Amino acid sequence: MSRAFDIVLLLLLIGCAVAVVRLKDLLAAAIVFSSYSLLMCLLWLHRGAPDVAMTEAAVGAGVTTVLFLTAVSRTTRKER
Repeated sequence: MSRAFDIVLLLLLIGCAVAVVRLKDLLAAAIVFSSYSLLMCLLWLHRGAPDVAMTEAAVGAGVTTVLFLTAVSRTTRKER
């Protein structure tokens, strides 16, 4: 069961990474990147590193998402 959960998380992480690169809408890319960080948080927690998971949740999903959304709101939303 644990191995299957790891594989599902890794496939979701790869899917999020590919989606972030391919999206032309910067707001959508920021939201998908936030979900990538939350998935990484789950992976770290599942692998037994709660301190790294908390840091990933705070910095990756929290602060970075706010910074990205602020930057998108001050620039154009669509990439050329």
